[in-house]
Amino acid sequence: MDKNVQEERFMEVVKFTPPLYKQRYQFIKDLVGKYKPKKVADLGCADCTLLWMLKFCSCIEVLAGLDICENVMKEKMHRLYPLPGDYLQPAERSLTVTLHHGSVAHKDPCMLGFDLITCIELIEHLEESELEKFPEVVFGFMAPAMVVISTPNSEFNPLLPGVTSFRHPDHKFEWNQAEFQSWALNIARCYNYSVEFTGVGPPPTGMEDVGFCTQIGVFVRKYSQTSETAHFEKPTKAAYKTVFKAVYPSLKDEKYLQIAVVSEVVFTAEVIKRSLMDHLNSKHEEYTDGPVEIKSEFQHSKNCVSEDLEKLAVEKCMEPSVSGNVVYIPLTKIFSFPKVNQLCGTFEKFCKLIAGKVTLSSDGSAMVVNTEEENE
Repeated sequence: MDKNVQEERFMEVVKFTPPLYKQRYQFIKDLVGKYKPKKVADLGCADCTLLWMLKFCSCIEVLAGLDICENVMKEKMHRLYPLPGDYLQPAERSLTVTLHHGSVAHKDPCMLGFDLITCIELIEHLEESELEKFPEVVFGFMAPAMVVISTPNSEFNPLLPGVTSFRHPDHKFEWNQAEFQSWALNIARCYNYSVEFTGVGPPPTGMEDVGFCTQIGVFVRKYSQTSETAHFEKPTKAAYKTVFKAVYPSLKDEKYLQIAVVSEVVFTAEVIKRSLMDHLNSKHEEYTDGPVEIKSEFQHSKNCVSEDLEKLAVEKCMEPSVSGNVVYIPLTKIFSFPKVNQLCGTFEKFCKLIAGKVTLSSDGSAMVVNTEEENE
């Protein structure tokens, strides 16, 4: 039975709003919002709900999940794929999401270099031999800047209807506050971390000594790893099997950046064209009762200059202009629009990204847009 479903059944009398499991996930999300980690791993990720929530945090660039139950991950991992909107409007940040099948008792290089590692309702599911290896794997080998561990507080169990032993049939133990804090403080001393204790699911008024329903330890590494403190023991063979990987479209990828820029340029050119045509149409309506072919204000008489000279004069103009059925929009005008400017950064990059993707004037200084649809 899913641990969140089992938990909600026990909470029918002691009401937590929102449900306790959502409070745990929100605690992590708030922590991410405060410390802005770029690389986050969830050990015991199960149905990937926490990873799904965290993928919307703009600071995170790498998300990884690890669980011993491959089937549970595979049932829900579809939620971690990019959505159509992610391709239509790529984010500025890059994001890679990976799921691994394996045990927290084993070391694998793919879990190195993380800023935050979460272990939500995990340790109570570990066998004694796995729990013994857990500190060395997580704090010694993975050694992230921050670790968050949550586990049931057994002192709260008498308040939960129907709980006579453990809250879930797969739990191997459930600690009281003193037991959890003793275990956590010992780990902090051994691996040079500090630890603070908190929790979610407060007890009823007047029973504060019972503590939170879910107790949480937040570990912070006291100093950055150096060559002297880092653990050099690295597995020669991967211990985990990768079951899922998704790379989200990002504006850091020039392919997606070019698509975004060209799309924005075409939209901007259309806005400029419509504004110019409306202006010229309104001017002609002031002097004539019937439709008149639209000519540029800058267009010279064909009796005075050749078509080539006329075209050159239009192209060199610093403002949008019309010649026959063609609108010339200076690239400097398009680049001045905030969204285009923000995407490209420099005019040189802007020109490079649109080269070959839009129609330009003979001298490359303006974008050429046809007005035939407008005249129709």
